[in-house]
Amino acid sequence: MNRYHICLSGSGGQGLILAGVLLADAAVKDGKNVALTSSYGPEARGGASRSNLVISDEPIDYPMPDKMDLILSLNQESCSRFAPELKDNGILVIDSNLVTHHPPIRHYSVPFTEMAQKAGAVVTANVAALGAITALTGIVKRSSLENVLQKRIRKNLWPINGNALKLGLNSGSKLKKNRDEYFTY
Repeated sequence: MNRYHICLSGSGGQGLILAGVLLADAAVKDGKNVALTSSYGPEARGGASRSNLVISDEPIDYPMPDKMDLILSLNQESCSRFAPELKDNGILVIDSNLVTHHPPIRHYSVPFTEMAQKAGAVVTANVAALGAITALTGIVKRSSLENVLQKRIRKNLWPINGNALKLGLNSGSKLKKNRDEYFTY
């Protein structure tokens, strides 16, 4: 990996800004260079939200990604809006519970909202998604993501977030092993 461009997108309140910070911190912990930019709509909850990351082994001279290697979309609006930014061989990961009109490109469809409910709180869908992305791409070490999450999340919320992370990691590993079965149009 020389330079990897990631977009984490969804609506305000889904924790995509926090997810970007967690992923950036884990990459730094792994000794990588990171540039993180975030944006969100004028209304904090419900408006469009995204975190863009550039993760590189080399120094980063320009912090804005152009075409994305990976796009995570946790809602329909972000999928429709940002999927065109994906590189031809990029990875699109969508929340199958909230993205109902799948783009006509190959993608992974994962029930992050359902996973989060199973973990104990729907607000942990962002953590489940980070787990899946980590297992699928290897962009950061699992241990680094877990350590960063434990430091950033309040102790009383760790059990639920830890469960969401585990479910996401398991899902991502399954996707990676059975790519042709899960990577669909």
